Amino acid sequence: MIKVNIVCVGKIKEEFYRSAVAEYSKRLSRFCKLEITEIAEGRNLEEEGAAIARRAQGYVIALCVEGQKLSSEGLASRIKCLCDAGRTITFVIGSSEGLSPSVKNAAKLKLSFSDMTFPHQLMRVILCEQIYRAFMINGGGEYHK
Repeated sequence: MIKVNIVCVGKIKEEFYRSAVAEYSKRLSRFCKLEITEIAEGRNLEEEGAAIARRAQGYVIALCVEGQKLSSEGLASRIKCLCDAGRTITFVIGSSEGLSPSVKNAAKLKLSFSDMTFPHQLMRVILCEQIYRAFMINGGGEYHK
């Protein structure tokens, strides 16, 4: 079973966000081994970047506003190729200050979900939903329609 990591800076404080992430984690357990690692906010982006680098493995996808925009089908296609190759996938979500340049430069893909800014707690929910949607698309499920 493919391993998907989400490495994120900060903890989710709101129960409704935690519940949504837990629901998508449960749904994703049919398709992958999902691991979510929370990194403590550092004194600066470089400190956070070093902590992220220690945990990011495999094909690293950094979520950042200047990244490439993909449709849900495009993300599904990328995930399918990585799964077919047996690659571990790590998505990285920064703090409200963003991601360090070292993390962005080390990433194989910089991915943007929008030109808008989202709270990093909400972004975790959105990312989990999109990963689930990608697996449903790849499996021919009806969820994505």
